[in-house]
Amino acid sequence: MTKEKKQLGLEPIYDVKELGTGRTLVLGLQHMFAMFGATVLVPLLTGLNVSTALFFAGVGTLLFHLLTKGKVPAFLGSSFAFIAGYQTVAPNGDPARLPYAVGGIFVAGLVYVVVAILFKFLGPKRVMRFFPPVVTGPVIILIGLILAPSALINIQAPIVGRNGAELGLGINWLIAFVVIATVIICNIWGKGMIKIVPILVALVIGYGLSLVFGIVDFSGLQGVGVFHLPLAKERFMKFEASAIITIVPIALATIMEHIGDIMAIGATTRRNYILDPGLHRTLLGDGLATSLASAFGGPANTTYGENTGVLVLTRVFDPLVMRIAAAFAIIASFFPAIEAVISSIPGVVIGGISFILYGMISAIGVRTLVENQVDLTKTRNLVIAALILVSGLGFDAIGGLSIPVGQSHLVFSGLAIAAIVGIVMNGILPGKDYEFKVYDEDGNEQAVE
Repeated sequence: MTKEKKQLGLEPIYDVKELGTGRTLVLGLQHMFAMFGATVLVPLLTGLNVSTALFFAGVGTLLFHLLTKGKVPAFLGSSFAFIAGYQTVAPNGDPARLPYAVGGIFVAGLVYVVVAILFKFLGPKRVMRFFPPVVTGPVIILIGLILAPSALINIQAPIVGRNGAELGLGINWLIAFVVIATVIICNIWGKGMIKIVPILVALVIGYGLSLVFGIVDFSGLQGVGVFHLPLAKERFMKFEASAIITIVPIALATIMEHIGDIMAIGATTRRNYILDPGLHRTLLGDGLATSLASAFGGPANTTYGENTGVLVLTRVFDPLVMRIAAAFAIIASFFPAIEAVISSIPGVVIGGISFILYGMISAIGVRTLVENQVDLTKTRNLVIAALILVSGLGFDAIGGLSIPVGQSHLVFSGLAIAAIVGIVMNGILPGKDYEFKVYDEDGNEQAVE
């Protein structure tokens, strides 16, 4: 395949050197925009500092890439899974209690380290037995489906025009449709750079259309300083036994979500990251990034599905673009005006982009089932897939599963429950018909220890 064909998006790109510095920087910027909305929302909901969240999203991503040998194209942003823990320990973002909440998050990050060590000693072959395509495919499908309602919530959120009157839903869907159509047109018919930055093009067009309708809120720019440090000492971690007991069990659920995200990234890029660099390294990177962020008052980190969706669309899989996005996030955290401008992007524009990104993630799950020839005419495989999908969507719809543990609760999200159900059912049901095989670039089977 020639360089020109790769630049046209006909083949996946694993090395962005052939695209040049300018194009690579734009790709990184696109990934930064993709993660921004969700990353800043968590501190807004919990009372943490937005700039701190941005700073440690970038630093945490770079730490993750360092620990995973720079092989996994993942971006780490603020985790929503721990919000219930924050609200329990520090109701309504109580500033006096927030340091104890982030102290609990710090310890939760260390749980990842313990599990990473366990996986290291088990070895990749034993670990991979738990994640055949009949489990990974439906779990990846779930990631997109669980995220899907947030896209619709953004699209249908009330918007106000210049005269202060609320505009009808027709305007919402008009803007969302233009954004979605832009992504599709750029990705299918676009040429050169346009084909690999459809999200950025859609953001610009959606923002411009929002300006025409007068729904862009610039109030966040009023009184904004030029420069500030993204750390708030009053939120630095403190320790308290009750806060630790409340928050640490949540890590058991987020670890399962992490595994699902790594499955999705691997299926997207067609690389087995459970084998190389190893699940122990990805868990270690995620856990230490979370502990580092919480030590300085930042939210827990997690791998982001939004950025996985961008990978699907652009087919540019070089992890370098994620590191560039991380650098942009760090820079933005020092300049409040940059945060304010990005935050002014209307939710309906973000919703339109998310609408297609989340669907792309689910489509990758379907592709995983098809490419690995999972036989769904077999009752065993059909039962496993059915239980994963229903338990994931069902429990997510009711807010997960909350199990009382002493004075606190152990909360499992729908995705975490689905992953557990899939792994357990695959382990106990007879008739396994899949064996992991690893091939080199020449198609020769490799031995797995």
